Amino acid sequence: MSDQSGRKISRRKFVKVTGTAVAAAGLTSAFLFPEKALAQQKTLKIVQWSHFVPGYDKWFDGVFTKEWGAKHNTNVIVDHIAIGEINARAAAEVSAKKGHDLFMFLSPPAAYEHQVLDHRDVYEEVKTKHGSPIDLAVKSTYNPKTKKFFAFSDSYVPDPGNYRQDLWSQVGYPHGPDTWEQLLDGGRKIRKDPKLGNPVGIGLSQELDTNMAMRALLWSFGGSVQDANGNVALNSKHTLDAVKFMRELYRETETPEVFSWDPSSNNRGILAGKLSYVANAISVTRSAEKDNPEMSKQIQLRPALKGPVRRIASEHVMDCYVIWDFAENKEGAKQFLVDLINDFETAFKASEFYNFPCFPPTVPNIKTLLGSDPKAVPSDKYAILGDVLSWATNIGYPGYATAAIDEVFNTFVIPTMFAKAARDEMTPEAAVKAADQECRRIFGKWK
Repeated sequence: MSDQSGRKISRRKFVKVTGTAVAAAGLTSAFLFPEKALAQQKTLKIVQWSHFVPGYDKWFDGVFTKEWGAKHNTNVIVDHIAIGEINARAAAEVSAKKGHDLFMFLSPPAAYEHQVLDHRDVYEEVKTKHGSPIDLAVKSTYNPKTKKFFAFSDSYVPDPGNYRQDLWSQVGYPHGPDTWEQLLDGGRKIRKDPKLGNPVGIGLSQELDTNMAMRALLWSFGGSVQDANGNVALNSKHTLDAVKFMRELYRETETPEVFSWDPSSNNRGILAGKLSYVANAISVTRSAEKDNPEMSKQIQLRPALKGPVRRIASEHVMDCYVIWDFAENKEGAKQFLVDLINDFETAFKASEFYNFPCFPPTVPNIKTLLGSDPKAVPSDKYAILGDVLSWATNIGYPGYATAAIDEVFNTFVIPTMFAKAARDEMTPEAAVKAADQECRRIFGKWK
């Protein structure tokens, strides 16, 4: 090999010179056309709520998505929003036909069935490794009429009772109330006691926790918004009995504050020592363990309260991811969900037992973990959640979470029914009739 002057050059020098030239050309190309240099890296945009357990977001944002993005050469962007912003943000993205690839709701988003992909293939892929999802997940994300999975659920959150053991022990219930009647009896005694006076904290507002608590009460008395076939069934003696009971519970054990609560009001109330009982997720006890260890020792857990007909409650929240039909990275979004389930035991631990698996084999030792928690006092405080699926159900019980159920839920028809009777704005009979008519209007629209 010779240079331009005809002099001989070594192979080593030739490789060095040409290699440098090629590298320089590559740098020039990347500088002039940066979009080509980055063409191989994809982007996955996710929106979800700001978790009540900060450690979960720390793991999800800082560990899982980082590792997943590196493995799949994808820049994962996670935007967190407050609970109250979810529905408005979803509506805005659908209207603009632009937004995130993955959007997480906290209740079944059946009303958006026509704006999302069919998530069946995600479920099928996960099933090959982890078996079938729990019935709660299916009834929260599947439309049996169209045969479409309008969402994918990785997890749900139990909704147990949180009670002050020191207060309830003084009125004859050392293990807290087990039934709605006991809640009324013990709650009244605590409220009327001049040395105590703590009210019960069951919401009657237009917010998530009230939505769940009022459904638990309704179902436990035998009432429901719809029957198993999706027909409106609210106007019944069972519903009327539940409404009359709530009216008495409010009068005897609560304060007017419950009519204007937001989703964290009952948390703040019991953690501040004001309330004797709330229906809420374990965000209550986890917060106490961090911020008020002495109060944490007093706040204990109970399963869903039993009514005259059954012991039942809705999940506190149902994590439902959707992939919009206008998503820019549909395949990446699907793969992300599959891989999230594959690593769900880590997610369960990062959530401090808040997020329960929709695919139980992903956390095979869940009862052992619940039965011996180093932060809990006593260490088996969370063991009562081990059989949560025996009393937790979906918001469409005894049917599926349909678009009509979605609208009834998000327009707070059921909390409004209970609140109007409790405040004597309507008689119980009139409140039930008005709610039933509104449900029929909504169901008729979606039919």
